[in-house]
Amino acid sequence: MASITPVSKSSLSRQPGRPTPKRWGWLRLLAITLCLATGQRAQAADFFISDIRTEVKDGVYVLDADIDYRFSDEALRALSNGVPLTVQLSLEIERLRKWWLNEKIATLEQRYSLQYHALTHQYLLRNLNSGAFYSLPHYPAAIEALGTLRDLPLLDKKLVLPEEHYQVAIRVELDIEALPSPLRPVAYITPDWHLRSDWHTWSLTP
Repeated sequence: MASITPVSKSSLSRQPGRPTPKRWGWLRLLAITLCLATGQRAQAADFFISDIRTEVKDGVYVLDADIDYRFSDEALRALSNGVPLTVQLSLEIERLRKWWLNEKIATLEQRYSLQYHALTHQYLLRNLNSGAFYSLPHYPAAIEALGTLRDLPLLDKKLVLPEEHYQVAIRVELDIEALPSPLRPVAYITPDWHLRSDWHTWSLTP
């Protein structure tokens, strides 16, 4: 007859892969920390796009928009220490098709860099596409300049056919890849660095 050997609680706790009470405590603390960080970021930081307008000027569709950049405390701390923050604006224009997938007819990426210069106490704003450069005296002025989008060229009016329907989509996000390499590993896993707006879509009227 086969015998059954009792297994003690101490031997169970030593089984490979079984978390010890101490490890469970660390895992629980890590989960709580991540949840709190996520909740704080959702309330305190993110990007929002509003007042989107398009019109034709000199035969070209241009875009106006206001963007509310609410950077997280982590991002603002890095900015105050001289780390440049790069935001990327992505635009897509599609021709809507009833019986097939929409046709993407144009894409645009616009990039801006914001940096604090400790020696002059100025905020430096650069349009990385055009090379335009602005020096601003304080953070509110820099954020207002960064968030005021005016007369951004979208598409030649000749490419928009009167009998077709078109849709424009826009989104802005913080470019983690543009951060200095020592900071990137932390930014990848920290919710406070994952800042972006929702996609906003509207019709482009021929």
